[in-house]
Amino acid sequence: MKLKMFQIDAFTSKRFEGNPAAVVVMDADIDESVMQLIAAENNLSETAFVNISSEPFHIRWFAPSAEVDLCGHATLASAKALFDNYFQEKNEIVFTCKEHGKLLAKRDDGLIYLDFPTDNPAKYERLEKIRDAIGVMPDAAYQGKTKLMAVLSGEQKVKDLEPNFEKISRFDQMGLIVTARSSEFDFVSRCFFPKTGVDEDPVTGSAHAVMIPYWASQLGKNKMVAKQISERSGILYCELADDRVILGGYATTFFHGEIII
Repeated sequence: MKLKMFQIDAFTSKRFEGNPAAVVVMDADIDESVMQLIAAENNLSETAFVNISSEPFHIRWFAPSAEVDLCGHATLASAKALFDNYFQEKNEIVFTCKEHGKLLAKRDDGLIYLDFPTDNPAKYERLEKIRDAIGVMPDAAYQGKTKLMAVLSGEQKVKDLEPNFEKISRFDQMGLIVTARSSEFDFVSRCFFPKTGVDEDPVTGSAHAVMIPYWASQLGKNKMVAKQISERSGILYCELADDRVILGGYATTFFHGEIII
């Protein structure tokens, strides 16, 4: 069996920046154990599998070691692959997934915007546990559905972090977001997911579903520009829209071809 696959750098207009994701486009479902093997072979933070046999298009996301329930950058990459190679006449694509229902992707003047559910975080009181893992006491911490978020007092502290990935992997949650206000952008972040096989994720769309409602309340505005300051880095155009978050970004194709199963 041969399957079409694309590798796309998400949340960037430049190759070799942003977050690379693989996108496997299918016209029939394949076994999830095979999906997991493909994701492990790709060894990227996520591989998306999109079945385009009927609309809305069903999408699943796999990290190298586990399936994840939501992934922003691999959804952006999937939309880029479909817009450019399958549905050039469309400016809107609807995905569906088992945990979050329908997810909308729109393109406008080169940008692709994703419409995701908001992940409103609740206060998290165990600040010492986070300090023990990242070496810095957070000003505050919050917990989303699957991710912890630590708020630091300055952007430089986020840049200088040297986290202990083994300790983060022992958290009950999927991973840890660390964020702060920025002088150039509205806020910055770094994201760590060693439990899924990704010590530091280059750009994490789903983490912004946690950060956007928090920073909207702190900054007093619903539209923001964020930067994830990993080594590859990426920029996200963010909006809080009631119980949804809008994540906008560029995406750039690195390669496309076939895989043989």
